[in-house]
Amino acid sequence: MPLVDIEVIEGVFDDEQKAKMIEKVTDAMVEVEGENMRPVTWVRVKEVRSGQWGIGGNTPSADDIKAMAAG
Repeated sequence: MPLVDIEVIEGVFDDEQKAKMIEKVTDAMVEVEGENMRPVTWVRVKEVRSGQWGIGGNTPSADDIKAMAAG
């Protein structure tokens, strides 16, 4: 059974967005492995605190990431 972990910065995504991630990643796995694997496909969304995540040597906050997403 597949297990997929998604790690995001805490406070960037709300519960509805995380549920959508789980749904779409599950659908992608099922597309590859077949519909019979849906009931045993695990997807976990793990949140990492701001300051515990780095990109390019910087530690962006949740607000930084939201600003980037807003364009």
